[in-house]
Amino acid sequence: MHAFDVLGDPVRRRILELLAGGEASAGDVTATVREEFGISQPAVSQHLRVLRDNGFAHVRAEGTRRLYSVDVTGLRAADAWVDQFRAFWEPRLDALATEVARGKRARRSGGA
Repeated sequence: MHAFDVLGDPVRRRILELLAGGEASAGDVTATVREEFGISQPAVSQHLRVLRDNGFAHVRAEGTRRLYSVDVTGLRAADAWVDQFRAFWEPRLDALATEVARGKRARRSGGA
């Protein structure tokens, strides 16, 4: 599955946002996602599996609990795909930064 197919689902994106805050139990993730999206526990488990199987999440057992965390492998794949387009927007962002800096200088010198 392509990285953006994985990231295209809002539930999986939300799960990654939760995991970006640090390791979380499957139960905690499920409780939050069920409340926000109104989906069943098996549906949340399936989303966790897709994330795990495609390199976006790690899971480790701690007794009977399953603890999930972000796996950067899938994120690197998404970043590599986006990288081919960076050349289109980086010069514009650099130009914007230059204009912002000029505006700040002008305000400090009283010229704006």
